[in-house]
Amino acid sequence: MEKLVVIAVGGNSLIKDAEHSSVLDQYRACGETSDHIADIVAEGYRVVITHGNGPQVGFILLRSELAKEVLHQVPLDSCGADTQGAIGYQISQTLANELRLRGIDKSVAAIVTQTVVDAEDPGFEDPSKPIGPFYTEATAREHQDSEGWAMVEDAGRGWRRVVASPRPLEIIEEPAIRTLLEKDIIVVAVGGGGIPVIRRHDGSLEGVGAVIDKDWASCLLAKNLGAEKFILSTAVDRVSLNFGKPDQREIDRMTVAEAKGFLEEGHFPAGSMNPKIEAAIDFLEAGGQEVIITQPHLLEAAIQGRAGTHIVP
Repeated sequence: MEKLVVIAVGGNSLIKDAEHSSVLDQYRACGETSDHIADIVAEGYRVVITHGNGPQVGFILLRSELAKEVLHQVPLDSCGADTQGAIGYQISQTLANELRLRGIDKSVAAIVTQTVVDAEDPGFEDPSKPIGPFYTEATAREHQDSEGWAMVEDAGRGWRRVVASPRPLEIIEEPAIRTLLEKDIIVVAVGGGGIPVIRRHDGSLEGVGAVIDKDWASCLLAKNLGAEKFILSTAVDRVSLNFGKPDQREIDRMTVAEAKGFLEEGHFPAGSMNPKIEAAIDFLEAGGQEVIITQPHLLEAAIQGRAGTHIVP
């Protein structure tokens, strides 16, 4: 059977810059990323694609804020569902179009995915993940009082809502993803880490206002599916030590032991490269063969060993 690779595409990879953030711009960016994913499909891999959604959720929250006098607020779990549908549509359509041009007969399916978290996760006691637009202090207080939002002042730029970022425990739609893979269908799933849900005592599910780290959720899916490779597509060609300093050094290859050492030395910023390295270690310690971190346009070269940072057991 063909080897399985899980490719996690960063939400910012779908928006080039502030001047190119319209739906059409995002669709075009998806098309460029899909062209590079098609290169991997052409190499003979079975593929599962996950994606971020941070900027897109931010847009929905901003629209909701601007329209609050005439429309209801959009709950955070619904924002996740909305963006999974929209981004999943863009990726599945652009990738299917590219495969058709290449004469590759494969279908692509996007699944709106729910991810179970623990209702007692410590993150709910200390929400720290900033989301959505900046507010004045007065407006922030209003949201605290009316919706119960946790709000923090953000480095002099204004006030922002903060939510929990609990660890993912279970992917509800995993059986459906497996069935699609068995039918040789490319799957888009776990967008934005999945919609966070908790299990009630009777076993039913309930959405919660939180944000799951996309890299950790993608890692969980990759482990559960038994993927050989896990690719984290991001905004840099390679992982760097001493990032942004005069002695910055890019890494072509490192072992799990070396990655752990670099983590302890504080080389990887929290909220950006740190969770990617932690997820890479977790995947490899669970039996994965290789993790690759690189930019979307380098995917083909990276999987051939000619680009990116390669992390191995």
